[in-house]
Amino acid sequence: MKLRAPRNRTLSCSIEEIGLLSQSHSRLSQPTDVFSLLDSVVQQSLFEAIPYLPKNFVDLLILDPPYNLSKDYHGYAFKAKEHEEYAEWFATLLSSLRPALKADATVYVCSDWKTSSIIVPVLEDHFHVRNRITWEREKGRGAKENWKNNTEDIWFCTVGDAYYFDVEAVKLKRKVIAPYRDAEGRPKDWNEGVEGNFRLTHPSNVWTDITIPFWSMPENTDHPTQKPEKLIAKLVLASSPEGSLVFDPFLGSGTTAVVCKKLNRRYLGIEQNAEYCCWAQKRLNRAASDPLIQGYADGVFWERNSLSDQKCEKTFASINGTNLSLFHE
Repeated sequence: MKLRAPRNRTLSCSIEEIGLLSQSHSRLSQPTDVFSLLDSVVQQSLFEAIPYLPKNFVDLLILDPPYNLSKDYHGYAFKAKEHEEYAEWFATLLSSLRPALKADATVYVCSDWKTSSIIVPVLEDHFHVRNRITWEREKGRGAKENWKNNTEDIWFCTVGDAYYFDVEAVKLKRKVIAPYRDAEGRPKDWNEGVEGNFRLTHPSNVWTDITIPFWSMPENTDHPTQKPEKLIAKLVLASSPEGSLVFDPFLGSGTTAVVCKKLNRRYLGIEQNAEYCCWAQKRLNRAASDPLIQGYADGVFWERNSLSDQKCEKTFASINGTNLSLFHE
């Protein structure tokens, strides 16, 4: 395990923990029914596991595959490919996963801007592409001869024309800059409270309220491309009712599974890296006693870094006896 600074909350696993927790993760070697897969983490190569998955059991697929970049995932290297080769690999992936989806399933696919240009034609061959979400990563690396790259894409797709979408569950709570009132002096389309003036707004496809996990946040791991819980929570709440099954075939550090556990959804995750599975299991164990998602409180998503956001979380944390330092953005 790495030596951490005293205030560094990055989660890690010892070699002993990896070995012990690996024993609790299953591997698929024969056709499996959906009940055997509920709320489980499968430690296995995805393409090895796919043939044993049941048919038509997934309500929501969150797909965060390796982007077309050369990157080392702690011993599992992915090498950038020529565009045609990556498109072929991605098409094979979608074709393999398609039988697992229900007729009314939703699919979200994560990507960077370069990879998006490759995968969109493939997505259109398999699904109805309904929108592109662009979210601000906030940690882009600076460049002297180019614009700083700090956004990523999430492609919103569905299997068919019938699908679940709950816009009320993903409204954003924003500060009101110009608090208009009606002729009788009452707030117009906003709420006046002790903590300030706020309005619940419909979510757009541009998200600037996301904080990337960093060293002082308990959800943080050493995964090189970890997605924030708040980001995944928006997808889960919008596109799956409670009790439905969410499938993440590239589970990584476990964010999708953890969010599902906190939001009362069933989950299945597949991840081949034993250390990542260990991180995921430790986070799942912690989620049993700590259901909070940073930036999501009182049933709404709060603007990033707002004073009222922190006050709300402070109240919520004090009620639950939780350490407030876990929730400062």
